[in-house]
Amino acid sequence: MARLRIIFMGTPDLAAVCLQALQRELAFEIVSVVTQPDRPRGRELKLLPSPVKEMARHAGLPVLQPETARDETFVAELRRLRPDLIAVAAFGQILPETILGLPRFGCVNVHTSLLPKYRGAAPIQWAILNDETVTGATIMKMDAGLDTGDILAQQVTPILPDDDAETLHDRLAHLGAELLVRTIPDYIAGKIKPRPQSPGQATYAPKIKKTDGQIDWRLPARAIWNRIRAFKPWPGAFTFLPVEPARPVVLKLWQAEVLSQQGGPGEILNAEKTGIVIGCFQDALRVTVLQREGGRKMSAQEFLAGHALKPGQKFIPGL
Repeated sequence: MARLRIIFMGTPDLAAVCLQALQRELAFEIVSVVTQPDRPRGRELKLLPSPVKEMARHAGLPVLQPETARDETFVAELRRLRPDLIAVAAFGQILPETILGLPRFGCVNVHTSLLPKYRGAAPIQWAILNDETVTGATIMKMDAGLDTGDILAQQVTPILPDDDAETLHDRLAHLGAELLVRTIPDYIAGKIKPRPQSPGQATYAPKIKKTDGQIDWRLPARAIWNRIRAFKPWPGAFTFLPVEPARPVVLKLWQAEVLSQQGGPGEILNAEKTGIVIGCFQDALRVTVLQREGGRKMSAQEFLAGHALKPGQKFIPGL
């Protein structure tokens, strides 16, 4: 039986996990890997390859890096490869209909939410921000819309109290990769009936901006706790040290817990080695791991050894 000819399209770590899972399957032949062009990263802004490109090269797979998926030369190259299926995971570009209709079995996508909830670029972060208790992975048949295609398969996973965007990302990457590998054979064999999404149940997860990390102490403690979890590792939930307002210092909060305690929003209620307790609109937050701008992550005990925070001080609302 002929192997299924697959073009894989993806860019970040999550996509690399999916590529690795596909590449292990003997029934699949990865005829090409498509990823974003090398981008400047790190403090020195060196041009670096995407995680998908690194994995593809390690596996000896050919790589294409178009500036835009609409490039006619690129589309012609895909057509020349005669794919049976295109599998996509966090590629970073919307595919035109010239590509969507190219493979005989179309294009399938791995999305890290239970569609139609959290369509868009940041489903993991927004699920945590909105205090969801479950999320999951969806395999859908792609169409011209933004995550609007028919659903082929879904798998649920809980969002645990100790989860953050980093741990949930890693779990969903493996969950989505395994689901993709299981779904493709049944889809190709006609054993799966694609299920249309319900537009009325759709919600959206727009791209996260650096400024989204700023903490508003007028929110309930649980909402701020979710923000800390959702924005780890990037952009990090941050506030400003209660020092001279003319030179505010960014303070990132990495780990915290909600306390049934009351105080003014942003007010330091207690500062000791077990944590820095900060008042919120409702309840309070005990911060246990934090980081001053330009410094390293510290426990509350380490931080207080070099920063004399006292009850009654208030964190600066912002700039």
